[in-house]
Amino acid sequence: MVFSPLEQFEITTLISLKIFDFNFSITNFILFLFFMVGFICLWNLLSIFQATIIPNRWQLITENIYNILSKLLFESIGLRGQIYLPFIYTLFFVILGCNLIGMVPYTFSLTSHIILTLTLAMVAFIAINIIGIVEHKFNFLSVFLPRDTSPILIPLLVGIEFISYNVKVLTLAIRLFANITSGHTLLKIIAGFAWSMLSIGGLFSVLYLIPALLLVVLTGLELGISILQAYVFVLLICIYLNDVINLH
Repeated sequence: MVFSPLEQFEITTLISLKIFDFNFSITNFILFLFFMVGFICLWNLLSIFQATIIPNRWQLITENIYNILSKLLFESIGLRGQIYLPFIYTLFFVILGCNLIGMVPYTFSLTSHIILTLTLAMVAFIAINIIGIVEHKFNFLSVFLPRDTSPILIPLLVGIEFISYNVKVLTLAIRLFANITSGHTLLKIIAGFAWSMLSIGGLFSVLYLIPALLLVVLTGLELGISILQAYVFVLLICIYLNDVINLH
């Protein structure tokens, strides 16, 4: 029985494995991460190999996601952005899969750990900077200096822009981590409250329907937030890509 709503986020060791001073133990985090990656690969493979003239459910959902992300890139960057569609598509599916897997009872919420969200944000941020450097070479540094800046303010503005530019990594990671963690925690609290009322019996066994109905509503809301947060993450990545490709 889980007594704390935060216990669901605990990383536990399933198979302990140490070789010399290196720890290769299998945890619930690793187990569900591999499961999520395998499920995403299977989903896309089914969408490809079961493709028909009349789209089936797998194909229809995948094509709609593909079209939405393609449109997002076009609106953010233009035609030049279509080359980055595989990266955005993969990133979206990884985040969406990590968000949704935590909605299944007795599973593990991967994006409730900042180590994963920060890793995804760092990978995307490094890729964005590499793209900017390849595109503009030394002129890429102009991203830290607004146009028509007074020479007196250059040192101050460069410092401010440099800090705000690098803080983007933290904002990406914390936004996703905080939304998923808070949502799952709230669901656990309401579920525990409903179960406690049902266990008391008597009149409370009827009144428990109130938090139970609230739990159903919150579950639907959390499902929407899981999808929305994946979209917001890739939307911000597209905006950051536009900033380094089309320097202002």
